[in-house]
Amino acid sequence: MKFYARERELDLLEKQYKQVKDKSIMTVITGRRRIGKTSLSKIYAKNKKNLYLFVSKKDEVLLCEEFIQRINEEFKIPVIGEIRNFRDVFKLIMEIGKKEKIVVIIDEFQEFFQINESVYSEVQNIWDEYKNESKIHLIFIGSIYSLIHKIFKNSKEPLFGRADRMVYLKAFPPGVIKEILKDNNKYNINNLFINYMLTGGVPRYQEILLDNKKYSEEEILNFYFEIDSPFIEEGRTILIEEFGREYGTYFSILELLSDGRTTRSEIESILDKDTGGYLEKLVTDYDIVGKIKPIGSKPTGRIQKYYIKDNFLKFWFRYVYKYRSAIESNNYSYIKKILDENLKTYSGPILEKLYHEIYRNSGKYTEIGNYWEKGNQNEIDLVCIDELNKKMIIGEIKLNKDKVNINKLNEKSKKLIKKYKEYDIENIRLGLQDIDEILAKESL
Repeated sequence: MKFYARERELDLLEKQYKQVKDKSIMTVITGRRRIGKTSLSKIYAKNKKNLYLFVSKKDEVLLCEEFIQRINEEFKIPVIGEIRNFRDVFKLIMEIGKKEKIVVIIDEFQEFFQINESVYSEVQNIWDEYKNESKIHLIFIGSIYSLIHKIFKNSKEPLFGRADRMVYLKAFPPGVIKEILKDNNKYNINNLFINYMLTGGVPRYQEILLDNKKYSEEEILNFYFEIDSPFIEEGRTILIEEFGREYGTYFSILELLSDGRTTRSEIESILDKDTGGYLEKLVTDYDIVGKIKPIGSKPTGRIQKYYIKDNFLKFWFRYVYKYRSAIESNNYSYIKKILDENLKTYSGPILEKLYHEIYRNSGKYTEIGNYWEKGNQNEIDLVCIDELNKKMIIGEIKLNKDKVNINKLNEKSKKLIKKYKEYDIENIRLGLQDIDEILAKESL
């Protein structure tokens, strides 16, 4: 698959490279696994003198032996004596940077928490000593969000404040998925929607589907739910290490969220335990869950809902983790019957999210979200506020927009409109068939 849609990030990295004249620059690239962090860094470094080091789960001595071999291959520098710790490897790299301008990429940097946690303070000391003498663009990559956040954002950690920029890589937006499908002559609205619903735009999943020539709903679902599917263990692979020993509780919460239990009270009534701390960590420490308040509500208001931000993980928890007994016995025909019965119901909120994303990516609106009143009354699927021009879009979204009752929408929005008396209001109906039109309109 060709390289898509990272122009902004590449431009940022190039600007930082230009700053590497008389001093070194540090960049951190993070984001969930499979999002393309390594590909981005390698594309950027391709025509520059560079060194790529991957921190695998092995003893520090063996890791250093591997790194020294790579350094010798790239720079032909004789190393006297045995180097057994990363501190000395990093010092050697910074010494090389005194003589020539280089890009140094250290991938999965958070793994040193398991290998030797003192590496972070050692790197800090060496960086502070050498950064104004060396000419290195140092890029740290990490896929465990909570640990990378701790390393570089926690004021108690040695590398706090050392990164010149942090790049948080996100999934492809719907417009890029459309571009990928068009490049393969497989674009239609249904193919775009099933792709978005299952992959959320994660680049690696796009690549897997393209390599296996899976484009339509039937092709993708049959491929997803088959023996040895690359997707079946993916949720567990991504999150077990992130959550550690308490993964069971986190997985239970995520399963409930994927099934439409969106409030803390609903979750606690089922799990029979206090989940406030877990939910807060899922939001702030792990960046897997988001929380929303009704448009127009006070920031201190207590009415809020939680949702899984990642489409792939939401689908995985809803149809793989929830039915793991059937999955483990390879009873995929049972899962497919469940999908036949309720995939359309599941699809509704995903279509809402897709439209939210399209409008948000347009950059035309101050705020985009949902509206509801106490007790989930008068729920509205889409509200877009343009504070600058005093305009507001109020939308109802269904797979088939002909089922939207515009009079009912007008009735539901009365209290909301009262809060925005000076605004021009546009009430709209949106369905699956409108995706192309809205994508084109909002990308202008």
